[in-house]
Amino acid sequence: MRIEAHPILEFSRGKEVGFVFDGEPIKGYENETIAVALHAHGVRKLSHSLHKNRPRGFYCAIGNCSACMMIVNGKPNVKTCLELVREGMVVQTQQGKGEFI
Repeated sequence: MRIEAHPILEFSRGKEVGFVFDGEPIKGYENETIAVALHAHGVRKLSHSLHKNRPRGFYCAIGNCSACMMIVNGKPNVKTCLELVREGMVVQTQQGKGEFI
C-alpha cells in the first residue's frame, strides 16, 4: 500500500522501476527507497537481530538503526531506508553481519 495523496506532504514519485528481492521481481518507483518499495509490496521482515536472530522490520527510516540492512548488488550492510530503488538492482536478505541466508 502506498500513500497517493497527503494534505501536507508533497510526493515526487518517479517512473516505475523493477528490481529483484530474494529472487522475486518487485516494482518500485524512482525517488523512493528500497525499504519503502518492499513495505509497499508487503514485505515486513527486513533483517534479523545480531544476537538473538529475531526478525526486524521497517523502523526509523532515517538510517539511525540497523533494522533494514540488506545485501544490495552484492554489497552487505546497506541501509535500505536510505538507498534509492534503481532499475535492475538485486536485493537480498542478510543474516547477522552480512551473511547470506
